[in-house]
Amino acid sequence: MSGYTDALRLLARRELSVSQVRSRLLDRDHSPEATDAALTRLLETGALDDRRVARAYARTAVSIKGRGRLRVTRELEAMGIAREVAAEAIAEVFGDLDEDALIDKAIRKKLRGGKTLATMRERARLHAFLARQGFTSAAISAALRRVAADDD
Repeated sequence: MSGYTDALRLLARRELSVSQVRSRLLDRDHSPEATDAALTRLLETGALDDRRVARAYARTAVSIKGRGRLRVTRELEAMGIAREVAAEAIAEVFGDLDEDALIDKAIRKKLRGGKTLATMRERARLHAFLARQGFTSAAISAALRRVAADDD
């Protein structure tokens, strides 16, 4: 099977970045020359587009997974997306988004079932969870103050 055909099969399953397709083709024992030729052809036809992949991934990470700006940026860079392309996608997706509402939604989900933040340890665990989700410390602190004010 040619590198181009193999890459099309990979892309038929899900969107992949140029870096991911390159890595997978090389893992499947395609020569570097065949891999580069396949990538060039895919880029020319528009079947492979890092900007499209970055926007789609960022939208999914925010709307479905509830991730914050920092984590989405890290994940895009881990996918091999260029820093500038990732920044464009992040700016587009987070441009009109109310991040406070996103954090509040994550907190409500974590505290469902009547859980409260009665101890400092519980607050610290929630803070760590939100930090892993990619929210900034300042945004997390503000959200936790809002939760504490609502509990009073």
